[in-house]
Amino acid sequence: MVADLRIGGMALRDGVLLQSQDNWAAAVRLPDGSVKVRSGHKSRLPGRGVFDRVPVVRGVSRLIETTTALPAMRRELGRPVLPQEDPVLLAAALASATATVVLRKTMKTAPLARELVVSALSIVPALLAVRLSELSRYHGAEHKSVAAYETGGDPATAAKEHDRCGTNLIGPLLLTNLAGGLVLRAARRDNEPLPTLVVGLVSLGSAFELFSWMARHHGHPLADLLRAPGLTIQRLLTTREPSGEQLDIAQSALEELLRVEGVAPAPAPVA
Repeated sequence: MVADLRIGGMALRDGVLLQSQDNWAAAVRLPDGSVKVRSGHKSRLPGRGVFDRVPVVRGVSRLIETTTALPAMRRELGRPVLPQEDPVLLAAALASATATVVLRKTMKTAPLARELVVSALSIVPALLAVRLSELSRYHGAEHKSVAAYETGGDPATAAKEHDRCGTNLIGPLLLTNLAGGLVLRAARRDNEPLPTLVVGLVSLGSAFELFSWMARHHGHPLADLLRAPGLTIQRLLTTREPSGEQLDIAQSALEELLRVEGVAPAPAPVA
């Protein structure tokens, strides 16, 4: 059985958030050991139908819609559940941002080498922080639960890496950010906020286009090459095998999302 519903998600502090195109569902483990489950409808951007037909723009608009579900989820759960609310991860994000600014201003190497170093080092602190927290286990639980639903398999034996994970945007983003940085430098606009913002949005939208193309071209040498950094990072840093209790949390989020979607859950695998 292959599921029709396309599901994405993210790891939370002590839980999992799953999203479809229209709805979200989250489950978290409370300090007393109980499980809190909440769900809701996602807000849509005005003119979304138009945006969805415009390459580059559609990726940014979908990311915005996905992000708008987070405040509603946070209110419904009523506790600090977002990864950004973890002091260690927040410090890592600030370190990444600081490193990016400092390296861009101080590195005197060739532009290509500088952009490669900046792009790579800017994400390292955050990745290490994820690895050292329980987020990596909940990230694995999210992937296993979604993969099992999509294939009709057993979550316990499903792979903890997933092709549609946002981590697989890293390869496309490295490529598009590199191109954008070189364009800004060639135009001598790399220290101006507005051109940097515009090029950053174009780079992000272009990376989403590559990401979508990769999903449609499994086995293509370029798609496999672009996917390789993300899968490697998932395997080594951002996902770990979850415990049974953590996998139960992901399954609770999945069952709630299927409920609000009106979709019957996949039948349990036959032993």
